[in-house]
Amino acid sequence: MVKKGKAKKLSVYVDESDKYGRKPVYEVLIDIFYKKKIAGVSVFRGVAGYGSDGMLHTSKKLTLSASMPVKVEVVDSEEMIQKVLPDVYQVVEKGLIEVTDTEVIKCCRGKETEEPQEETMKLQGKAKMLRVIVREDHKWEGEPLYEALVKRFIMMDVAGATVYKAMAGYGPHRRFRKMKFLTRGGELPVQITVVDTEEKIKEILPVLDDMVKEGIVLISDVEVIKYTHSQAETDIM
Repeated sequence: MVKKGKAKKLSVYVDESDKYGRKPVYEVLIDIFYKKKIAGVSVFRGVAGYGSDGMLHTSKKLTLSASMPVKVEVVDSEEMIQKVLPDVYQVVEKGLIEVTDTEVIKCCRGKETEEPQEETMKLQGKAKMLRVIVREDHKWEGEPLYEALVKRFIMMDVAGATVYKAMAGYGPHRRFRKMKFLTRGGELPVQITVVDTEEKIKEILPVLDDMVKEGIVLISDVEVIKYTHSQAETDIM
């Protein structure tokens, strides 16, 4: 089973027309990976390219379509990859076999094959509250900054984040703003609130240094008295 963290990626490049016995090489490789209980396999067919002969190959040229490259790719633990390498080496008479280090950031399973998950972390006792205040119209790579921050927190397995939009207030320029009187949208602040362990909050800080160019970041000590969630997890803490 593929888990988050360090892993190995095995990539095998062959021609679509390459055979092992009577079967295409890529189909034989799929059979090997299945029998060896590799977590999953993907086969990608090239649509254009050229090789050592210097001849352009494209799927639009029917006479050359059988010479298009195929990439067979699997990601699994180093132990599992090492188990299948001898078989792969025997099957692939010509082509390229590549093993590289990789890191699994996210791995999802379908409901039918889903295994029991570990118990969700439960906050209890001393914790930290992080509050990030930015303007609603601040952007990060083309999307609202507060949305980009929440997405990043999800990737980092932060326990939860809540976004509050201001209805009224004023800032350094001391101009009072109220939602119904605004002539331009996005001038009021939004606040992203996170409660998590001190270790997790420390992991977040470098991200905020990079993404928040203008705003306020506050950290305070809190004590979690009760932390519950329903079976169908909601988007609000």
